[in-house]
Amino acid sequence: MLFRKALRRDLLNLAGIVFSTLFVIMVTTSLIRLLGRAAGGRVDTASVLPLIAFNAINVLPVLLVLTLYIAVLTVLTRAYRDSEMVVWFASGQSLLAWIRPVLGFAAPFVVLIALVAFLLAPWANRQAAEYQQRFAQREDVSQVAAGRFRESVSANRVFFVESLDEAQNQVRNVFVTQRQGEGIVVVVSRGGQIERQENGERFLVLENGRRYDGGLGRLDFRLMEFERYGIRLEQRATALSDDRARIKTTWELLRDPNERNLAELLWRIGLPVSAILVALLAIPLSAMNPRIGRSINLFAALLVYVLYNNLMSVAQAWVAQGRIDFSIGVWIVHAALAAIVALMFWQRIRLPRRSLFSMLALRRSRSAA
Repeated sequence: MLFRKALRRDLLNLAGIVFSTLFVIMVTTSLIRLLGRAAGGRVDTASVLPLIAFNAINVLPVLLVLTLYIAVLTVLTRAYRDSEMVVWFASGQSLLAWIRPVLGFAAPFVVLIALVAFLLAPWANRQAAEYQQRFAQREDVSQVAAGRFRESVSANRVFFVESLDEAQNQVRNVFVTQRQGEGIVVVVSRGGQIERQENGERFLVLENGRRYDGGLGRLDFRLMEFERYGIRLEQRATALSDDRARIKTTWELLRDPNERNLAELLWRIGLPVSAILVALLAIPLSAMNPRIGRSINLFAALLVYVLYNNLMSVAQAWVAQGRIDFSIGVWIVHAALAAIVALMFWQRIRLPRRSLFSMLALRRSRSAA
């Protein structure tokens, strides 16, 4: 009982530290990536923080699996290093006695991973997809970042806006260039606004500006000054594509069991199962030789997890491609790891067998004595 209380206390303390570290690393990398995309005009700057939150929910199951794996492995490795395992074994307990407390500690992780994988992650992926699609479907001028050149949807028009108001309806110091057949049109204006017509179309109405008409390769342009000048804004389709399996709910995947949906369902099922298996794997894998240090165990453990995670991705890809059936891909990788875990437990708890030569040598030494 004393060992189990100490184990739970150590696991909780270390799990908090490991999860905090992994979460900070994930948030930092996501922030850097999204800021780079926002600087390139591919993501709305106002959507950076929501996208980071949605991405955190999506990767939360993987972070929890890694937290559980590293916490169990590190705590039991320390128990070997500090000779606590010697006391445990000397009291008549075997390595199998650690299974129950470790699984008891892993149970809340497994439940949370399952809830996020089956419920929250699809919702977060859908919200992130809607944010990105809404930005891609916005009108030409609404996509413009102040002080940057931006190409239109049809790639025949380039906008430059010096400043935008908070509602992004009023623009200041606008430069527009557009190709019309063999000619080119350049429009400059001090400002303007976006107006909606009765038929739903939107126009950028520029005020107090000039228009230059000319042809490619020509040096002369025709100048026209205007008080009001309207430019029709192009729009894209507003429907969100629902063909991606990642944004579908688990119930939608079950109702439409095609190959891609089954592959996504395989991945969601594999996350809580992997949490149980890696927690059990950490028990025999934590046995260390004090002469070689614990870094070898940690390196081997991370290598095993990376291989296991990649095999899960391979199984998912093969199911999506129709190369293997879902009924096989859903269990084959986990069964292989479970067999490895059972073999490692057997190697740790079995008694060393004496060879025939060692037994004959022992008899000779006893008879000589």
